[in-house]
Amino acid sequence: MAVADDTMVRQALRACGLFGAAGDDVLDPIVRVLRIRRFRRGETVFHQGDPGDALFVMASGSVKVVLPSELGPEPAIVAILGPGEFFGELAILDGAPHSATIVAVEPTEALVLHRDAFLGLIDTDPVLRRALLASLATEIRRLTGHVEDLHFLDLPGRLASRILRLAEHEPATADGVRIAWPYTQSELAGMIGGSRQSVNRLFADLTDQGLVRLERDHLVVVDVDRLAATVDR
Repeated sequence: MAVADDTMVRQALRACGLFGAAGDDVLDPIVRVLRIRRFRRGETVFHQGDPGDALFVMASGSVKVVLPSELGPEPAIVAILGPGEFFGELAILDGAPHSATIVAVEPTEALVLHRDAFLGLIDTDPVLRRALLASLATEIRRLTGHVEDLHFLDLPGRLASRILRLAEHEPATADGVRIAWPYTQSELAGMIGGSRQSVNRLFADLTDQGLVRLERDHLVVVDVDRLAATVDR
């Protein structure tokens, strides 16, 4: 692990929901002990079952949160995390092994804060405790939405819903909503609980209907309202 540049570290921490409201008196000691790790596309950050001893704050790139399966056609991808998001906190808080595998979707930089330093901050800073609780609540809501989709939607609905969730925080342009799209068809299948072959066909159907358009490393949602109308709960 390398020593991180102070300016980059502060920018990454300010962009993170966990540390964004923290004062300089909190950030200064964090900056001194943080290290940066770089991961290649497809590189595993840690595996499900590994011991957890650090918090990872995303500085650039993206990672997927994967639940491996020996039975399903594709591993389940329960989340894609990008800059400003963090992971590894559950294993730190309860002392149990990591509950999922984390894999870099693209070249990624993450800031690493080890367990003792993180727990010390949580013990002494109420602002940080409240931010952590709020982040955990947001994660529970996100997982609830994911389970709701899996339970109530068929596969075409789950695909449309996932694309809409990715698009909801992106600005609309004259051509539609552009989403960064580093995902393979297998990864997309793992995100919605389907096979790669089925997702390929459904994705082609959405393209033929003029609802989405793939452009190199971006997906353009041409008509958000029409795509939303295909989601039948």
